[in-house]
Amino acid sequence: MPIVVGIRFKAGGRVYYFSPEGIEFAEGDGAVVETSRGLEYGTVAMAPAAVEENTVVQPLKPIVRKATEKDVEQVARLVAKKDDAMRAVEEKIAKHNLEMKLVDAEFSFDGSKVIFYFTSDSRVDFRELVRDLASYFRTRIELRQIGIRDECKMLGGIAPCGRVCCCSGHLPDFKRVSIKMAKNQGLSLNPTKISGLCGRLMCCLEYENEHYAQIVKRMPKIGSEVTTPDGKGTVAYNHLLKEIVRVRVPIKDTFEFREYPLADIKTTRTLADELARDNDKIDADIKKLLD
Repeated sequence: MPIVVGIRFKAGGRVYYFSPEGIEFAEGDGAVVETSRGLEYGTVAMAPAAVEENTVVQPLKPIVRKATEKDVEQVARLVAKKDDAMRAVEEKIAKHNLEMKLVDAEFSFDGSKVIFYFTSDSRVDFRELVRDLASYFRTRIELRQIGIRDECKMLGGIAPCGRVCCCSGHLPDFKRVSIKMAKNQGLSLNPTKISGLCGRLMCCLEYENEHYAQIVKRMPKIGSEVTTPDGKGTVAYNHLLKEIVRVRVPIKDTFEFREYPLADIKTTRTLADELARDNDKIDADIKKLLD
């Protein structure tokens, strides 16, 4: 198995594998590596270790060197230049009357290129802007349009839960999130309660979705008739985590709401329920075959 070092270029970003070339590294060390964009500075996210062959993209590029004090100073100088560069670009954008919002700036390690990230609701013709910026910075200029989720990942912030946004804190890639995931978890479908700072569905809805999806299949439907140890009743509420069912049970001339473990509940399945269950099983079998 190949020995690799995991390098991360941005906080919360993806980890890329490089060949250590016999250099000793510890987690948190700086490293200078050769990439398709030229020399780049990164941080060791995974110390040298053996990994499976199929997890490595060949050819494996080597690490140029462990970061020196000069390399760290170079990175600090580039970071210090970012604010002035952002202000200059915002002035140029206003000058050209372009409908775009500047989000971030990134200098390549060797200073040969500057990448500016922006958002816009429509396609932007920034050719004149690029020419203007190239003459101002006297280096290669690249403008990249990003989505609103990417903007949140770059800028960061505090999510509704009180923690740093998952996308900027630890998620290397965005996962597909759907409203069905919120339904599976029994959450309110109010957009303000299930949306993140970016205005899109929260990334965390995907974390335990598979577990909730399996529980939902076993729980009786709200409003359906079930048999309990105290007789027949109507399902009023399902507690998915505890796997407890609250049932409206007739008692003499009135009724009560009682809670029962799922194991004590017997559902009265209709023909439609059986067909739906069979269809789910067929879909699962087809998915396994395709995988």
